[in-house]
Amino acid sequence: MDQASPPLKKTPLNARHRASGAKMVPFGGWDMPLEYSGIAQEHMAVRTSAGLFDVSHMGELEIAGKDALAALQRISGNDASKLQSGQAQYSGLLTPRGTFVDDLLVYRLKSDHFLLVVNAANIVKDYTWVADQIANAGDAVVVDASPRYALLAVQGPAALGAVQPLTGVDLAAISYYSFAHGEVAGVRATVSRTGYTGEDGFEIFVPPQSADRVWQAVLASGQADGLIPCGLGARDTLRLEAAMRLYGNDIDDTTTALEAGLGWIVGWNKGDFLGAAALRAQKAKGVSRKIAGFELLDEGIARPGHDVYAAGAKAGPIGRVTSGTRTPFLKKAIGMAYVPVDHAKPDVELEIDIRGRRTRARVVPLPFYKRGGN
Repeated sequence: MDQASPPLKKTPLNARHRASGAKMVPFGGWDMPLEYSGIAQEHMAVRTSAGLFDVSHMGELEIAGKDALAALQRISGNDASKLQSGQAQYSGLLTPRGTFVDDLLVYRLKSDHFLLVVNAANIVKDYTWVADQIANAGDAVVVDASPRYALLAVQGPAALGAVQPLTGVDLAAISYYSFAHGEVAGVRATVSRTGYTGEDGFEIFVPPQSADRVWQAVLASGQADGLIPCGLGARDTLRLEAAMRLYGNDIDDTTTALEAGLGWIVGWNKGDFLGAAALRAQKAKGVSRKIAGFELLDEGIARPGHDVYAAGAKAGPIGRVTSGTRTPFLKKAIGMAYVPVDHAKPDVELEIDIRGRRTRARVVPLPFYKRGGN
């Protein structure tokens, strides 16, 4: 007899999404809004004005203690010693093979206190991994603090204008990948200049019981500038235009940081860490495959799992699509795939099997979209 799936978890804004008519879907064990007014409309709002996302499903782990930095340096690929209090960085929880347990954001709250924001589906796995790895790290402990946080993302060129009237924090003074503490809409909050869309914007950590108040305040404040609520569908098309890797699709425990084009989040000079030996060896030897961006030259949409072939080749596939869609802003069918390095160079032509039809594609530089550059 099949075991029943556990009930979907709900963010503190679940009732608000349903009352607002959002289309809800299961995602990473959570009941989440896929779209409100439509993925294309929400995508364009973020590129041209602003969008508001509920990302409270993301996990928050905290590491604290006098040896917290040393513990974090062991388990994360990036060099956290470069962070001042009030700064954040993108990093990876890496295996001894240099592959990904998860990707995450690391926030330095104090010299001996760090916040790790991890993917929703990986919270339990990541907590267990971190706890096991730092068990002998001295005075450092990890706590799953996820229930203490709701997280809202305000993204787009009008994001600052929407949030600033609600807070005494000088948002313009917060540099990219930095954060500040204060109040938003009268609610105690941490405001971070980060996001997953390729646009300027802010992620706002608030107590769960206050999430709805802040959500409604931001919607009201940004309405005149065209800010609208957005779901996971637009979040995915936006991050793909910006070539941000998605755990489970573009990176996982079979892909190394170098193969994923993420060598810049590796602290090559920081001493020993999980995966260091494997990554240093791979860097010296060179990767045999790497992630490449492509755009389709023929009609069609490449989807994750579609086979990739060398152009005109009769031989078998050389790779597989990891992310793909037709994006509303660029109005192109784009995607990413792992292919041999000699097929990952710009302008190399590929063929992608879309439902049994070979469709021409061309490798293009990443990211597909860069703010101010398109």
